[in-house]
Amino acid sequence: WSSDVCSSDLLDACLVTLMEHGFTPSSLIARMAFDSVPDQVQVAMAAGLLSIGGVFVGTMEGCARILQEGVAAGGDLDEYCTRVVREHRGAKKAMPGFGHPFHKPDDPRPPRLFDVAKEAGIDGPYLQLLHRLSAAVDRENGRHLTINATGAIGALLLEIGIPAEIMRDRKST
Repeated sequence: WSSDVCSSDLLDACLVTLMEHGFTPSSLIARMAFDSVPDQVQVAMAAGLLSIGGVFVGTMEGCARILQEGVAAGGDLDEYCTRVVREHRGAKKAMPGFGHPFHKPDDPRPPRLFDVAKEAGIDGPYLQLLHRLSAAVDRENGRHLTINATGAIGALLLEIGIPAEIMRDRKST
């Protein structure tokens, strides 16, 4: 991925967001590992990251795949977004990276992550497509669904060169 110092700041922000993801198994595992080995924080980080899976924070890969495919396809991106949202709705599948059971109307984490990206000079095609996709999600659902933390992280990791294929997924796309 990009070796810019600013990119490492963004990666750090994404990893912190994943590790402090509320009362989830990966956060609890990280906290227990830290309690066991408090002088080696990398043990807690590794334990937490290795336990990120499909149930709680895994939708970042699903969202990233949608963004990756859209950027690669080019063409009319608004039409692409509408088609993807309609396909998910038709299959009665949740849109990965959108909605949250507690954070309504908006998840407070993505705006801060977007600020970190902006401070790092990162505003590329994946972030831009995520915002277009958000507009399509709202339009097709007839109501606002927040971009959640994993949707933001999926786009941001793509922006710094981490491919969707190595993010964790619940096979939601």
